[in-house]
Amino acid sequence: MLKNIKNPITAILFSLLLFSFPQLALASGDVKFLDLTNHWVGYVSIAIFVVAYILVIAEEEIHMRKSKPVMVAAGIIWALVAVVYAQQVDTAYHHTAEQMIRHNLLEYAELFLFLLAAMTYINTMGERGVFDALRSWLVNQGFSLRSIFWLTGLLAFFISPIADNLTTALLMATVAMAVGGSNHKFVAIACINIVVAANAGGAFSPFGDITTLMVWQKGIVQFQEFFALFFPSVVNWLIPAAIMSMAVSSEKPEALKETATLKRGAFVVVGLFLLTITMAVCAHNFLHIPPVMGMMTGLGLLKLYGYRIKMRDKKVQPMLDGGETTMTIEGIGGKKKEPFNIFQQLEQAEWDTLMFFYGIIMCVGGLGTIGYLGVLSTLMYDGLGTTNANILVGFLSAIIDNIPVMFAVLSMMPEMDHGQWLLVTLTAGVGGSLLSIGSAAGVAVMGQARGIYTFFAHLKWAWAIALGYAASIALHMWLNMGGF
Repeated sequence: MLKNIKNPITAILFSLLLFSFPQLALASGDVKFLDLTNHWVGYVSIAIFVVAYILVIAEEEIHMRKSKPVMVAAGIIWALVAVVYAQQVDTAYHHTAEQMIRHNLLEYAELFLFLLAAMTYINTMGERGVFDALRSWLVNQGFSLRSIFWLTGLLAFFISPIADNLTTALLMATVAMAVGGSNHKFVAIACINIVVAANAGGAFSPFGDITTLMVWQKGIVQFQEFFALFFPSVVNWLIPAAIMSMAVSSEKPEALKETATLKRGAFVVVGLFLLTITMAVCAHNFLHIPPVMGMMTGLGLLKLYGYRIKMRDKKVQPMLDGGETTMTIEGIGGKKKEPFNIFQQLEQAEWDTLMFFYGIIMCVGGLGTIGYLGVLSTLMYDGLGTTNANILVGFLSAIIDNIPVMFAVLSMMPEMDHGQWLLVTLTAGVGGSLLSIGSAAGVAVMGQARGIYTFFAHLKWAWAIALGYAASIALHMWLNMGGF
């Protein structure tokens, strides 16, 4: 084959490509698997994963970042799988572990780059003062506690489809804490409402939650089809919100005097973010290429605009430093600031979360290669029935976390109607609201309102949240019955 490549540089590069990615040099064919579910490697792998996940759940108590145990667990699981396959006499098995690792790495790479672009935009909007301005407006209006309860919930519901449920929940929780002050009862119930609203809002948008993003990237549900979950998501939030609001007083605390200034270019960054989302959707829907291409192109546009802000800051700063008045790039009387640097916003991405996703995807992928996902699919979807299994996914999301649960479902790829795929998307997205530890939003707000919004404070209202969960499922099955 290389003899037909006349350019020697091209031939060398092609040889290096085959050397670096040996699966390109292998003849195409199906990957051969062994059933290791009853092998000692299978039992040890399950034990390793369980121990790692216990450490993840105990993150707040042991103060060890959640990415560390799952990354180590992923490496050990795949090493054990690779040892078994390498020992097989039939050489057709020797590259199975390698091919499956590369398959799972591709799944992760798309998710990683997509989230990295989104996180950088969110960080830049934060640096430009977009979220501070929104918070200041809310706390300065002198709304009653009940009004703040409903406003923060409503904003959480409608911001999370764009900014993701974690960021939205943290933003709204700061508002509730600022207004509630020492009224811990209000702060706790407002935080519960915010978590439920943020998770519900994220369920009807590919950008609102990691699980919906994975379903969209997999091509199972198209962008516009997610909006079929809008009304079920509304009901999922409104029912518990209406019940909890009865416990919120109409007291009107004194308005706070908080100021926040939008930095130059804030609205341009917001506009670029919306453009980036549009490009991601168009790339997937019309060009039939991964949406991550649109996101990364948008990140490139943001970096170009960041360069413009940086050059303006460099021009303004020497002029300000030349006089006797103490000034900064943004105004008078503040501390001198360095020129804007887009890579600082890139550095502030949630790297622990991104590495956690790597560990989870690789762990679940390893257990799938062993054969456990096939067994789980049979037990759930054949044993319980599709609808019951998809409802169970929501409860599992509250206990385990929706990301590994949804990735497992996508890896199993059970035969389901379109309506059932929408159902599991809904339940995985909103099921985490049943417990405070069931979603990234809940865990993050527990850390922010430490000692006020707690596991047991949330558990007190779990029955109301469960009513919303049941009602949203019933409404989906009625509104979207044509998909079943």
